[in-house]
Amino acid sequence: MTFVRPAIAVLAGLIAVIALVFVQYDRTGAEMANRLENSAKAAIAAAGGKGVTANFHTASGSPTRHPVLSGGKGMNEKVRARVARAVAAIPGVGGVRWIDGTIMAQRGTDTPRQPMHCQDDVDALLRSRTIRFEESSANLDPASRQLIGEVARALRPCLGAIIAITGHTDSSGPEPGNIELSQARAQAVEAALVARGIPADGLRSSGMGSAQPVNGLDPRDPANRRIEFSVIATQPIVPTPVDTPGPR
Repeated sequence: MTFVRPAIAVLAGLIAVIALVFVQYDRTGAEMANRLENSAKAAIAAAGGKGVTANFHTASGSPTRHPVLSGGKGMNEKVRARVARAVAAIPGVGGVRWIDGTIMAQRGTDTPRQPMHCQDDVDALLRSRTIRFEESSANLDPASRQLIGEVARALRPCLGAIIAITGHTDSSGPEPGNIELSQARAQAVEAALVARGIPADGLRSSGMGSAQPVNGLDPRDPANRRIEFSVIATQPIVPTPVDTPGPR
């Protein structure tokens, strides 16, 4: 019995820490949604979208960077397209659509579609922690599963983007084996994200072996063993240009 109470206390402390992480993420997401909604109000007004509102929350209430526009009864398609483009031009906003149609809005074909907002969130999580694996294996270390859960939550506001997962190793061992191991580890992370609700069709995993060591590190340094994430492109749900109205 003398060992049970400390174990319970440790478990309770761990649950409290996890709860704090989730609360902090939810607070950050809510602040993001509120900031984008305020920016959207100004952009909509400047575009002549009287009565139009932009909702930066999903049907389940989660914050998102892909707003749905509603209102503006009687507004012609030209104004609708202008309003959609104005909201899409706000830094940090992803694809925009109207609630009563399929019209999409992007920043234009001349602008690379590279939403880096989730990149910063994931980089912050991995700045002081590393996704680890069992020695010479693609099996995730149990302690890293919680971290992958946090990464999944950070990536959810960017669903609809292509997310690259890249595995790296140090230069110890033959390079063909390093490439194979780094690929297997990237695929293990991909599978873990899918299990946490990230759509598989937006994930791309690859292994680089030891070809890209961390800047300033000796290629043999174990710190080169890492997983990197890159939010690399927006993937429109339907390829409808902004000046072509969707059915209503």
